[in-house]
Amino acid sequence: MASSSSSTLSISSSSTLVDAKAPRQSPASSPQCVTLPTLPPPPVQPQSRTWKTTAFCRRIARNVLAMATTREAPPAEIATTEYTVVEPPEIVKTIQEAWDKVEDKYAVSSLAVAGVVALVGSAGMISAIDRLPLIPGVLEVVGIGYTGWFAYKNLVFKPEREAFIRKVKETYSEIIGSS
Repeated sequence: MASSSSSTLSISSSSTLVDAKAPRQSPASSPQCVTLPTLPPPPVQPQSRTWKTTAFCRRIARNVLAMATTREAPPAEIATTEYTVVEPPEIVKTIQEAWDKVEDKYAVSSLAVAGVVALVGSAGMISAIDRLPLIPGVLEVVGIGYTGWFAYKNLVFKPEREAFIRKVKETYSEIIGSS
C-alpha cells in the first residue's frame, strides 16, 4: 500500500519570476511543481518629464546669464537694506546667564542625560505595568483612597487646612529663598 514513486519539488529561478516573457511550465507536465505568478512589467516613465525638467533648467540658466551680462544698476538705484537685530526672549537670556555661571558643565550635562534616561526608563516601566491584567485597577483604587485620606486629613477641617497652607508656604520659601 505504500507507494515507491519519488516526487520532486522544483522552484523556478528568480529570473523566471521577474521576467514577464519567461515560459511557464504547464501544470500537466509536473503536477507537483510549485510556481509563483509572474510580476507585471514595471510601468514606463514618460520621457517628456525629463525633457521638461531639462528645458526648465536651461531657461533658468539663460535668465541668470542674461542678468549677469546686462549693465549694473547705478548706485542711486541700489536699495539699501537695513538689518534689524532680534533680541532673544527674556527666558533665553536668563538660561544663558545661568549656564554661564555653572562651573562644572560636564557634571550638569551628565545629570541631564541621566535624568532623560531615567524618565524614559520609568515611562517604559509604567507602560509595562499598565499592560498587566489587574494591576492598573488596583493602583487606581489605591490612588483614589489616598486622595480621599489626604483631603480628609489636610483639607476638610479649618485648623488642619491652615497648618497645611503654612507648611506649603514654608517649603516654598525654603526652595525659592526669601520672598
